Amino acid sequence: MASHQSPTRRPGVSRRVWLASALAVSLAAAGVAGVQVSRAATIDPSTPLSKLAASTCADRTYSAMTTAQRVGQLFMGGVTPSAPDSKRIALMQQYHVGSVFLAGRSKAGTAATKSVVDGLQAKADTVAGHRVGLLVSTDQEGGQVQVLSGPGFSTIPSALTQGTWTTTQLRSASAGWAKELKSAGVNLNLAPVADVVPASLGTGNPPIGKFNREFGHTAAVVAPHSDAFLEGSLQSGVLATLKHFPGLGYVRGNTDTTAGVVDSVTTSTSSSITPFKSGIQAGAPFVMISSATYSKIDAKNRAAFSSTVIQTLLRKNLGFKGVVISDDLGNAVAVKAVAPGDRAVKFLSAGGDVVLTVEPNLIPAMTKAVQSRMTQSSAFSTQVNQSVHRILNAKQKAGLLTCS
Repeated sequence: MASHQSPTRRPGVSRRVWLASALAVSLAAAGVAGVQVSRAATIDPSTPLSKLAASTCADRTYSAMTTAQRVGQLFMGGVTPSAPDSKRIALMQQYHVGSVFLAGRSKAGTAATKSVVDGLQAKADTVAGHRVGLLVSTDQEGGQVQVLSGPGFSTIPSALTQGTWTTTQLRSASAGWAKELKSAGVNLNLAPVADVVPASLGTGNPPIGKFNREFGHTAAVVAPHSDAFLEGSLQSGVLATLKHFPGLGYVRGNTDTTAGVVDSVTTSTSSSITPFKSGIQAGAPFVMISSATYSKIDAKNRAAFSSTVIQTLLRKNLGFKGVVISDDLGNAVAVKAVAPGDRAVKFLSAGGDVVLTVEPNLIPAMTKAVQSRMTQSSAFSTQVNQSVHRILNAKQKAGLLTCS
């Protein structure tokens, strides 16, 4: 095979321009055409050449997409694995939905679930000759929140029980549970729960404590166990999600079933933020945003619609660079008073990336609102651009996107 050498950097040629030229040669060698040296203006001189080559896959895929395909990547729609609704699946395919959420309990086991997922993946969009695979997620926390069970799946104990294990034991167990998910075609787990429920509230906390979904009652217990669950999942090749930022441990209402849920305790520096900070440092690729309102952080907006929560606290203060996903914006009572299209636009405007709706029939109204907003606001369009890139980069890490 003929060798391909990067151009020698000549005197007077900036590293920035030289990097772009070297990158173009490297990609041409790999059969990647159409890379312009004019891209140099966007290249950080400190970025290693290998990273530049890897990052262009998302760029090239994005460039080849239609607007409808780009917008579709911003959505995750619900599918019932035990009884997939062909009409809803066809709707999601029509709107180029890039991710699915396996919702509702299934006892069918890994092989049957894999068959359902393979059918969904076969309907994923093809862009520039390459299939852009679906992120396939579920809630596989353990205890009362384990969507998938049956042959091939372990019975996972509650997080409260997991929190009594050593972190080494939990990391190993989590890696095993993630392998089961992967064998079923699931590449994203909407877990671990990083919320801290104080012992004084315990089961009096409807969304988390009532179901023993917390690893413990202090940040000192939750953070290392949440990290261990996260690390085990990533070790087995399944993306994981810290939830429900900035925490649902102090609320007295469940946002799925209750409107006007307010946390009047948590601040931007509360110890209950620590598990999220720790998980981000441990490499969390996804963070889910709560739909409660945090009166001491942003009293005017639900967290899912708050740029203070997403842009300032999560991204700026905690340094999160991954994918921000919403809690359910479809059936959740917390957002029922907001028109479906506005829910999507508000979440994305606040800095979110993936709109999760358990009810996919809302996706047409949501995508229409997003596309309309894009025509009205260049700033919003820029945010959409950034969000789609984050999602495509996550897909590349999950092996769902290739440009070779």
